[in-house]
Amino acid sequence: MTAKNSDKRPNMLRINDQLSIPLDEIEWQAVRSQGAGGQNVNKVSSAVHLRFDITASTLPEHVKSRLLKLADKRITKDGVLVLKAQQHRRQDHNYEDALKRLTETIRDAVKIEKPRRATRPTRSSVRKRLDSKTRHSKTKAGRGKVGFDD
Repeated sequence: MTAKNSDKRPNMLRINDQLSIPLDEIEWQAVRSQGAGGQNVNKVSSAVHLRFDITASTLPEHVKSRLLKLADKRITKDGVLVLKAQQHRRQDHNYEDALKRLTETIRDAVKIEKPRRATRPTRSSVRKRLDSKTRHSKTKAGRGKVGFDD
């Protein structure tokens, strides 16, 4: 094996430039798909259950903690992320779909949101809003019943 081939690491799932996980940390199981499909649906296991144990993975600790803090119903109490992929009719397509969704979930956990800075509306925007409210109020006030005083 040359040095060029060993650098490629085909058995790694690449999350981003700095982060990747070995594919042997991911367990997957073929299961039967739900929904319509005729007689074939009872014979073919085309859906995929992908299980990724977050706590036992080689991810950095800060990424693990951010993943476990996600309010995601797909993460069990034991820290295992379970994804079911059954969108496609072929098992290999569902497997790729599940890997893609796992990658996106980990990327979302790694991404640090920029904190929102509180701002105030400008003086002119406040004036415009109040003028608009006054105009609207006058328009509605003019719609009342016309009374004749004798």
